[in-house]
Formats: sequence, C-alpha cells, structure tokens
Amino acid sequence: MRYAIYFAADADDTLMRLGNAWLGRDPLGGEGAGRPRPAGMDAARFHDLTASPRRYGFHGTLKAPFHLKPGVDEAGLVTACRNFASEIAPFRIAGLNVNRLGKFLALTPDRSEPGLAAFAALCVRQFEPFRAPLSEADLERRRQSKLTPKQDTYLTGWGYPYIFDEFRFHMTLSNKLDDEDEANALAAAAQSHFSEVTGRERLCGSFALYQEPERGAPFDVHTVFQLTGTTPARSAETPSARPIDRENA
Repeated sequence: MRYAIYFAADADDTLMRLGNAWLGRDPLGGEGAGRPRPAGMDAARFHDLTASPRRYGFHGTLKAPFHLKPGVDEAGLVTACRNFASEIAPFRIAGLNVNRLGKFLALTPDRSEPGLAAFAALCVRQFEPFRAPLSEADLERRRQSKLTPKQDTYLTGWGYPYIFDEFRFHMTLSNKLDDEDEANALAAAAQSHFSEVTGRERLCGSFALYQEPERGAPFDVHTVFQLTGTTPARSAETPSARPIDRENA
C-alpha cells in the first residue's frame, strides 16, 4: 500500500469532472464519461496516450506517493490530514491552462502562484513523519531522469526531487508524447475540453489522500479533505513553523 497527498476535489467539481472524463477514470470509484475524441485520432490510441495519468487518477502532486514507515498507520495519517485541513485556509489562484510540460501535456498555472507553492511545500513537510525512506530501486528509477545535484538531495531527503524551489504544479493529461502531430492533436482537444475551467480564477479549498493498494494498481481517492482553517499557507510555511527541515541536509 502506498499513499499520496494530491491536489484534488470532490467528483462533482467541474475541474475534476472534466479531468476524470479526459482520463477515462474516476478515482473516487466511478468510470469517466463523455470522453473527448482528438481530431484524427481513434479512441484506442487516445486511451493509450493517457494510460499513465489514468492509473494515478486526475490530480496535482503535493506529497508524492510513499509507503508508511514503521510505527505509523493509516488511521494516524487520516487524522493528520483532517487536523491539517482544519488549520489551513482556502486560497485562490489565477487559473490553470493547457500547456506542454517537456514532452507531456498538463494543466499548469501560467504565472507564479505563491499560495499554491507554499501549500505544496507545507504538505511536503507536514506529512514527512509518515513517509518510509525510498528503496534503492526507487532511488535508481528516479535518478534515470538525470536529476540535478539539488534535485537528488531532495530525492534522498524527502522522497521526491521536484519540491520547494524545484516545484512546478501540474495536473498531467498524457503520457510522454514523442510524435509532434499527436501532441498537437491532444493539446487542441484538451484546450477545447477544459475551456469551461481554464484561464479562470479558482478557489483552492481541498486536497485528497489517494491510495495505491499494491504497486502498479490504480490510485483511488481515500478521502477528500476540505480546508476550513484560518491560517494562510504562506504564513504557515515559515522557518519557525517547519516540523522538519532537510533542505540543507
């Protein structure tokens, strides 16, 4: 069993509904409906090109997948999520748009979002006490991505290389796209499909605990937590508030 802390909302949220339909799977337990069809691409090929993000479920990574370390359990993690949600206030972002992220397609902000970055950093630190160290196999798998020295330090210290100043929020929409024509077709279809929510201010008021029953299985939503607190993430994300600080380890 692995767990992850992801940016997500209830299934009836328009962004989630569109994302689940795009990927063809609802991680809350249903099946995506009303999938779009990129022009000139058959349904089977579209299904293949969205296979990897479909397994993880529509989301934005806050705390990457981790095993629980000895001495902690799922009940304790759920309680920590609930307590965290009761302390942190909702925040706004200017909006998301369909963009190319390397060879992947994703929904990303078009500009810096300090509140979102602070919330993600806070999640990394807040739930670190539950994370078991990565295995050597997982470390080697991550290092195949040609990490920088700083990213490798984050990987060994925190279990994920793209955190803190290396963080870039994204909600993945495709596998790696090597064919430019397919990438353009998917991008055009995604821009049309997500037009109801892209480029619009969004109130971020929730996050979710996802779970993977066994390695390689689809991730499903365990619980969606609503942010009901009064402390802005940017205020909480200060040196004095950090429960664990390994950035300079």
